[in-house]
Amino acid sequence: MLSFKFLRSTFFFLLLATSLSSCFSRYIISAKQVKKHYAERKIKPVEQIIKNDTLSLSIASIGADTLPMLLLIHGAPGSLWGYMNLLDDEDLQKQFHIVSVDRVGYGKSKLKSRLKKKRYVTSIETQANALLPIFDLNKSDEKVTVLGRSYGAPIAAKLVSMRPDQVKELIMVSPVIDPEKEKFYWFSKWGRNSFIQLFLPGEFNTATAEKYTHADELKKLIPVWHNLEVPTTVIQGGNDWIADPTNIDFAKKHIKSKRAQYIFLYNAGHMITYTHLSMIKEMLLKNRLFQDKISSVDTHTNEGQLGN
Repeated sequence: MLSFKFLRSTFFFLLLATSLSSCFSRYIISAKQVKKHYAERKIKPVEQIIKNDTLSLSIASIGADTLPMLLLIHGAPGSLWGYMNLLDDEDLQKQFHIVSVDRVGYGKSKLKSRLKKKRYVTSIETQANALLPIFDLNKSDEKVTVLGRSYGAPIAAKLVSMRPDQVKELIMVSPVIDPEKEKFYWFSKWGRNSFIQLFLPGEFNTATAEKYTHADELKKLIPVWHNLEVPTTVIQGGNDWIADPTNIDFAKKHIKSKRAQYIFLYNAGHMITYTHLSMIKEMLLKNRLFQDKISSVDTHTNEGQLGN
């Protein structure tokens, strides 16, 4: 007969797993939610899988492929549908071929073949390398604009460093880039429990694996910041509970390029691509922040009343 202690422990773990799933459900959009969202919309993103011998990469794109590409890279946990508001924006659709991607380990994106034995892909370099085939989809005569949010920001930067001649500009929103400021929470250690992981979404387990290797991975990225020459904008919120606001100070210290600028939104939270959509759009459409001979700019604003 099962002991009371065993039953109590099992109940505790199940309750904890349920709580963790609930906490992070807002960062993961289900296929059912996507289907409902686009049920009555005339214009919908086209989903496709890019495949080669070692990779399956899931993307959703919208806008003519002859337009300049806007590549969107999500954080952790997350998915390509985390940029749904940008994909749906009619003004952006007229000016860009918008491509949102599921990073390896999320959605239907995965490495296979000889790399199949690796349960999680925590290497920033490997994550970035997996995104390179997307550049082949750029049919325009212009370079690609790369936008990365949260954990997706350092991956975006590494990707840009691999193909600087093909990139027009890099935008990092709420970036998690300082290896000394990696945040851990009361539930972080429980997310590593193998029993609890059985009841958690795969994306959450992938995010946990990334978190516990992230600091070491970010240390490897220091040379990338020093050599970054592509026009770069870093946007950080002062009320961000996921990315420490001082990540922007790390960027200022380590990005040596004079073609970099920094925007600090005192009252903004983590999801700036949602709370400050109009600002993001203006940057992309008017290209006003990326001019020749740009110098380092530190812009402070009281925008961001919506918070996270």
